[in-house]
Amino acid sequence: MPPTELTPKQQWSEQVRIAKSILVLTHANPDGDAVSSVLALRLALIKLGKEVTVATYGAPSETFSFLPGYGNIQHEYAISKDLLIVLDESQAGIGNVSLKRVSDTKLMVVITPKSGFLSAANVRIEEGSFNSDLIIALDCATADRLGTIYAENPNLFFEVPVINVDHHPGNGNFGKVNIIDITASSTAEILVSLLETLGKDTPGLLDADIATCLLTGLITDTNSFQNTNTTPKSLTVAAQLVAAGGRQQEIVTHVYKTRTLSTLRLWGRALSYIKEDRPLRFAWSALTKADFVAAQATPDNAKGVIDELMKTAANMDFVLLLTELNDGLHGSFRSSIPSMDVSRLAALFGGGGHPQAAGFSIAGATLADKEQEVINSLRKELGAPVSAPAPAAG
Repeated sequence: MPPTELTPKQQWSEQVRIAKSILVLTHANPDGDAVSSVLALRLALIKLGKEVTVATYGAPSETFSFLPGYGNIQHEYAISKDLLIVLDESQAGIGNVSLKRVSDTKLMVVITPKSGFLSAANVRIEEGSFNSDLIIALDCATADRLGTIYAENPNLFFEVPVINVDHHPGNGNFGKVNIIDITASSTAEILVSLLETLGKDTPGLLDADIATCLLTGLITDTNSFQNTNTTPKSLTVAAQLVAAGGRQQEIVTHVYKTRTLSTLRLWGRALSYIKEDRPLRFAWSALTKADFVAAQATPDNAKGVIDELMKTAANMDFVLLLTELNDGLHGSFRSSIPSMDVSRLAALFGGGGHPQAAGFSIAGATLADKEQEVINSLRKELGAPVSAPAPAAG
């Protein structure tokens, strides 16, 4: 009989078992699920005796600084590779090897034979291996969403095995091992069962700190179990994490009950600008760079504004927040009904996400240049004339 092919979960266990140094990544500008997942996995892998590096492109929100290991996330991770100097001793044995500094930028390797002579023909230079022997990408639908670490190091992702764990419907299966569950509420939910698999030989792997991280991811991606991606399984997993010591009240305090004055000022500006298209049942708002200056706010303070818009805009099928930042225009969608797939709308502008929550970015764009174009594109997609003037704020 031919050998039985390993399941993705079995491949996950085997790859983690043989790896010594693991690089854990997630999508650029990570949200709550992404941050929580990488931190939970970091803690678990350390307990398993692994060397672990967590790197993200773009700093995660300080809202999640209460999570264990938050300060260990690297934002400028340096990829390195050994350089091997191979010596052929068939003509002369090696007596001594030393280093000599020739200049500030030049180092000389001095090789002294015991006897006889060595020539350049006895020396061969080879490339060694990368400083990580396994990459685990969490909550990332495509490899390019990992940011510059992928764009600038394609050989790393070609030579080092990649495990891709995600719950987005549009995942590109870019890993050697792909564990994709689009029915899961969050990547954190998927990680619970994966850590259970790793913990079969390590009793107590799922401790209170790991449970708190995973519960944070589950809570944030379901908006505290208000979104339509909340399932009986996600509620069961949440109960399991609370039973394992997940600090639910600590999460609620930091994520939902701690707002800075700059955040509140920014929310006020977004709410004062809100507009609606009643026939097409959507609303939108916008924040300019000047709004951030006036509110003494940072882009991090804008996170959560879209959810406030969703609560404010009654009888709307979806809402859109347009945010003007130094690198361009960013859009965030939220849908209030299952039949309105906003990931389809985000795709109009090169973005993506979930049916109920999605986003996009337009590099170098401004609100003045693109706001009306974006709204017209949405109207056209929804079947309305694009020449209709923007309605006045309701």
